[in-house]
Amino acid sequence: MMTASDEHKGYRGPGLATLKNYQVGVWNEVVIQSTRGEFAGIILPRAETADERHIVLKLHNGYNVGIAVETITGMTARGRRQAHYKIPEKEFPHDPRKPKVKLLGTGGTIASRLDYRTGAVIPAFSPGELYGSVPELADICNLETEKLYGVFSENMGPREWMGTAEAIGRDIRNGAAGIVIGHGTDTMHHTTAILSFMVQNSPVPIVVVGSQRSSDRPSSDAALNLIHATKTAAESDIAEVMVCMFGPTSDQYGLLHRGTRVRKMHSSYRSTFRTIGDIPLATVSRDKILHLREDYHRRRNDRNVDIITTFEEMVSIVYYYPNMKPDIIESLIDNDYKGIIIAGTGLGHVNKPLYPALKRATDKGIAVYMTVQTLWGYVQMYVYDTGRDIMNLGVVPAANMLPEVAYVKLGWTLGQTTDPAEVKKIMLTPIAGEITEREPHNGYLIYQGGIPEVEEFIARYKK
Repeated sequence: MMTASDEHKGYRGPGLATLKNYQVGVWNEVVIQSTRGEFAGIILPRAETADERHIVLKLHNGYNVGIAVETITGMTARGRRQAHYKIPEKEFPHDPRKPKVKLLGTGGTIASRLDYRTGAVIPAFSPGELYGSVPELADICNLETEKLYGVFSENMGPREWMGTAEAIGRDIRNGAAGIVIGHGTDTMHHTTAILSFMVQNSPVPIVVVGSQRSSDRPSSDAALNLIHATKTAAESDIAEVMVCMFGPTSDQYGLLHRGTRVRKMHSSYRSTFRTIGDIPLATVSRDKILHLREDYHRRRNDRNVDIITTFEEMVSIVYYYPNMKPDIIESLIDNDYKGIIIAGTGLGHVNKPLYPALKRATDKGIAVYMTVQTLWGYVQMYVYDTGRDIMNLGVVPAANMLPEVAYVKLGWTLGQTTDPAEVKKIMLTPIAGEITEREPHNGYLIYQGGIPEVEEFIARYKK
């Protein structure tokens, strides 16, 4: 029997008064008239921490919408249809002919249900839950899962990176044919970069995957990304750390990006991850993996892998901007930072007021490296006097390393040595594709809608 509190679960203040006024409650199917139009759907429970002034509807198209109570002019109930967001759980079938894939969870949402008490998305993670949500996984592999962490991706840091690297090494030695890591998308490129340095000489694919849209949404990319990542881990011969996420906006294929050359480039787009300064390793679909390049580390049959989990946490990225004051650098020096990555303008520049602070930093033994804000292109500090002057202060150009990659590599390097010459040698020696000799002639292409020559180019291939 539904109690009064259940009937209006989570609603209070004006929201609760509105529901009582129209004699409706949660799970009622309603039509709401408002000054912003008519909305039809199911009234959902309200998160306990949410505001008091909105009624939340699950629309018939699967999306949720919040309607401000002051805009509501009428509400009619058409029945009641309580939704049960429990993930069906089935025993994951074992097939001795299929490879073993290990899925390590760090907190990113792969398959999920909604917790309407808090409004949070709860990930499905056991093999049974994943099989119930994405049964196609059983056609690919024998899946084992382990929850390493349960954190939002912004809370991933050195402790979690080290633990993940150690778990990867353990599972490779225990016979996994491939590793999948579930991860939130916001800092996924930081994690893939550091894992590329902490886990070297892997004999199997290591695939980091997430979703931009949770599984309760009809446009979710979670299931397809997981299928693609699992297929890559089980079948691909690319034995590197990779990101596997949506390719085009349609559901045609996913892209496999090298872990040190990938970056999240859009806050909400499903096709948010892009290879920068290079081209992706491959495309992956339900049917096949199509290589886009051949210069990758191949799968091996041995179980040998090198795990080097060192990290100096006192490293920072400084994003230069016009009129930046030297106290930014001075504060890092005074707080005993050991390394600084600068994302400079153009070819790698900062303003002259920063010069004394940079000189003080390098004189103190702080490793200072220059990258570029443009992301595409190389640091070229020999071109202008400004660049030469900055190098004379002891700042080292970091080729075409992405700022975030340079940050984690410097932390990893300083965890191994503080000798400036050795630090420089490690930083400027390519380990996992973080520095390339050149950028591809066809790599840098950004579709700027409306520009005639770009529209003409696209029209050649869209028949």
